[in-house]
Amino acid sequence: MYKVIKKFHDLQDARETKNGKVYHEYNVGDVFPHDGMEVSEERLAELSGSDNKQGVPLIELVQEKTDKKTSSSRSTTKKTTAKAASK
Repeated sequence: MYKVIKKFHDLQDARETKNGKVYHEYNVGDVFPHDGMEVSEERLAELSGSDNKQGVPLIELVQEKTDKKTSSSRSTTKKTTAKAASK
């Protein structure tokens, strides 16, 4: 999954309206690509690097959350009481 780190209009994702083309707008924090849109590895590389029209990375790879069993394991560290600490 990719997250938008700089606002941009996707020039490869447009729809026609009676007033002309409207490019899909991505705001900071949005998921890229939006639902229903598929993009190539080359396009992901272009937008996550500086080889695009803005010349800076626009998206970044986000690590997806792991399975709940692995991520919800509880810590087993013991708390030290003031009495035990003073010995």
